[in-house]
Amino acid sequence: MCGRFSLTSDEQQINMFFELAGGNAPYVPRYNGAPTQQLPVITSEKPLRLQLFRWGLIPRWAKEMSKMPLINARSETLEEKPSFKTVFRERRCLVPADGFYEWVHSGKKYPYRFTLKDESLFAFAGIWDCWKKPTGEMINSFAILTTDANETMHLIHDRMPVILEKENYNTWLGNNSTEELKSLLKPFPSEKMKKYRVPETVNKTTAEGPELIVECEPMDFFNGQLF
Repeated sequence: MCGRFSLTSDEQQINMFFELAGGNAPYVPRYNGAPTQQLPVITSEKPLRLQLFRWGLIPRWAKEMSKMPLINARSETLEEKPSFKTVFRERRCLVPADGFYEWVHSGKKYPYRFTLKDESLFAFAGIWDCWKKPTGEMINSFAILTTDANETMHLIHDRMPVILEKENYNTWLGNNSTEELKSLLKPFPSEKMKKYRVPETVNKTTAEGPELIVECEPMDFFNGQLF
């Protein structure tokens, strides 16, 4: 599961890390990226450009925009779902990020942020599509793929977003076999990640700013462990 994520780097850092030529829309760092927002992606069609797409996949065959956006897609069943089968084969994307959030439910919601050990940039595996509104307006949208949780995640949730190793970015965006692509959709190594508790302000989708990623004191215990 991935319902919020952060991308706090500046545009120059993102361009250098992903070897991009630049963006085609104004970029703003996000400390609390949420569904339905316009967020940066790098697509298989324009692999050198940072573009802003709506988070919540709208299949091009949809008759209307769903009130329950498809923000995540299970990697294990991509080829079984009509919403995802074609886009998995033809329209894949990288979703740049430097962290994501998940919540411990223990009387109330305690948010935790998950990052790489060095808090550097990374990319989720994503799929995207383009939907035409009845008015003729075109909406580009995306979903983040999920897989089984690794050890860093499993006490909080049994699913996690697919984080790709950097050496596999071109493979994910390229014209490769289904089996080769599916081999990338696995839990990211737990030893390369860390988690820490962040302010409960992040619970609000309207909250933004660097104060959201400040580390807080951990909970005393959750499932018998200091958390």
